[in-house]
Amino acid sequence: MDYIEKRTLPEQPCELRSSGESGDPVTIVGYGAVFNSRSALMFGMFVEEIAPGAFDDVMNDDVRALFNHDPNFVLGRTRSGTLRINVDQRGLAYTITPPDTQTVRDLVLAPMTRGDVTGSSFQFRVAQDGDEWREEGQIVVRTIRRFANLIDVSPVTYPAYDDSNASQRSLKAWKEARDDNLHVRAINERRARERLLDLITYNV
Repeated sequence: MDYIEKRTLPEQPCELRSSGESGDPVTIVGYGAVFNSRSALMFGMFVEEIAPGAFDDVMNDDVRALFNHDPNFVLGRTRSGTLRINVDQRGLAYTITPPDTQTVRDLVLAPMTRGDVTGSSFQFRVAQDGDEWREEGQIVVRTIRRFANLIDVSPVTYPAYDDSNASQRSLKAWKEARDDNLHVRAINERRARERLLDLITYNV
């Protein structure tokens, strides 16, 4: 799947941390994703969860830390060591050491200190066949098992699900495959019944 998707964790806020020592840099820490935790209903169609191991193939990606996913507002980068990502039992954790500039202090750090910016988000691509869909009663569940790319992690002002149709296209493909299988199964069952009737009629 080539489409970029974006997800947020409004209930897993990012926060500022400091050792309290004079001259030590302030860091932004948070979780981009947590495992085995279902999202709210997305697009009115499905819920989503991320399986442990989904990030295994992307931990060496050159990931950026952005503010509000804005590529013009870079807070850190894994290649430079100003962004550190790791996976623990809870999920994908990140630590950002932002640049010590007046712009960052005014637009990012000050609002975070006040509690005005608390959301945490990440952008990604799902690997080919890296997700699976299933029905649980009236609920459709998407489980992401493998990412193809981890693009960025971001403190965000408005935690919100991405409005792209990437996951919706995946859902549509699954529904079409499911309906095709149901159609084939119905035909096979009908043919089996017809053969059974033929046998019964022949033996009478």
